[in-house]
Amino acid sequence: MNKFSLKNRIAFLYIISAAILIFVVFFSIYSIVLITINKKINENINLEVNEYIENIKISPNKINFINPEAWIQREHNEVSVDPVFLQLTDSIGTIIKKSENLKDQELEFTYKLQKQKASDTKISGKLVRQIQVPLFNEKKIVGYLIVAVSLQEAISIQENLKYILSVIFPIVLLVLFFMAQFIAGRSIKPINTIIETSNTITNDNLKARIPLPKNKDELYVLSHTINSLLNRIEDTLEREKQFTSDASHELRTPLAVIKGTLQVLIRKPRTLEEYNQKINLCIEEVDHINDLVDQLLLLARFENQKQSISKENINVNECLAEAISRYKVKEKNKKIEVQEIFDDVYYVSTDGYLLSIILHNIISNAFKYTPDRGIIKTVIERVEDKIILKIIDNGIGISQDELDKVFNSFYRASNVTEAEHTKGIGLGLSIVRRLCSMLSIQVSIVSEQNKGCTVLLTFNSH
Repeated sequence: MNKFSLKNRIAFLYIISAAILIFVVFFSIYSIVLITINKKINENINLEVNEYIENIKISPNKINFINPEAWIQREHNEVSVDPVFLQLTDSIGTIIKKSENLKDQELEFTYKLQKQKASDTKISGKLVRQIQVPLFNEKKIVGYLIVAVSLQEAISIQENLKYILSVIFPIVLLVLFFMAQFIAGRSIKPINTIIETSNTITNDNLKARIPLPKNKDELYVLSHTINSLLNRIEDTLEREKQFTSDASHELRTPLAVIKGTLQVLIRKPRTLEEYNQKINLCIEEVDHINDLVDQLLLLARFENQKQSISKENINVNECLAEAISRYKVKEKNKKIEVQEIFDDVYYVSTDGYLLSIILHNIISNAFKYTPDRGIIKTVIERVEDKIILKIIDNGIGISQDELDKVFNSFYRASNVTEAEHTKGIGLGLSIVRRLCSMLSIQVSIVSEQNKGCTVLLTFNSH
């Protein structure tokens, strides 16, 4: 596997963090031990100083020992076991007495020292810590007591601890790295499952879905999100296939009519009236194709949400009146009565162009399927914080079984396809639903077959 794989990157970042943390802990341990050892040495050497000062009797001209046997203790005579070195001098540094373990050497002396001083020096090449203490008689320095202890044991402890920590540090990091690799591998296992499943998904196989992890963590959310995306892609492709199939069918039908009509015309000479009849039929089919192409382009544009939305305060009354006046002229032979029921002028914040398309499609259907001398009612009212527009006709209506299907592309109700002089494509309500979704307008249909149809548009007033 690539050394820069996600698993190794996680392990690497973890080990860097762990290395910094462990280094800080080890450094703290080393520092605390070092401080503790030095503190202990200082305490021991101060105890020795106090012990020997108590055994010294100071007179103006002489320094006497109360207990001379203290100078012949083992640690003062030998260097091998925790030796303590003693040296007594007069005020100018002349040695009065020193411990036998100093032999022919002497401790470092600081001239005219007024207060106790500690320092690290060497005896026979070995490090010692010594304290030089002035001895006073009536505020006059008459001599100095110098006490030193070996630092070899302390140095040995420090070196051993440093060696142990230096050896343990890389071993711990190595163990932690492999542990981090293992844990990271287990953690990203669902990601490998996602990759494997994704590799099996193609245009011809969109049914596969990623198994959801048991724990509802970020990987669960990722898997669920990808599955939702796949569902949307599958639905989109299915709609595209269905749309292409239906569009091809709808285009093929008028083209077949035109082709058949022209083939009939060329078989033998026809009268002028027959030519006019057949040509008019072809023109009607061409118009039908033009309408179909316009509707298909409009629906495709809105399906992809490429149409920008420009919201402004729109007068619903005016927009509705414009749609009604257009179809009144177009369907004037049907002598349909239009009743407008509203007691105020209503404004909504929406896109005027898209709203006009919605109303034109609904009004077109109302005029198309309302019988001669029928009635179309338009009602606008405010209910709480909503504005509701109702378009009611007394046409052929829609059966309850088909109400949920009328918004599907190219779907036409069964009684509509059977009715005479009601040519249509079946895209009008699909466009209405799409635009209402874009404009956050609630659209619904209430209908009963052979008793008419009511389309309701619900707007947010603010």
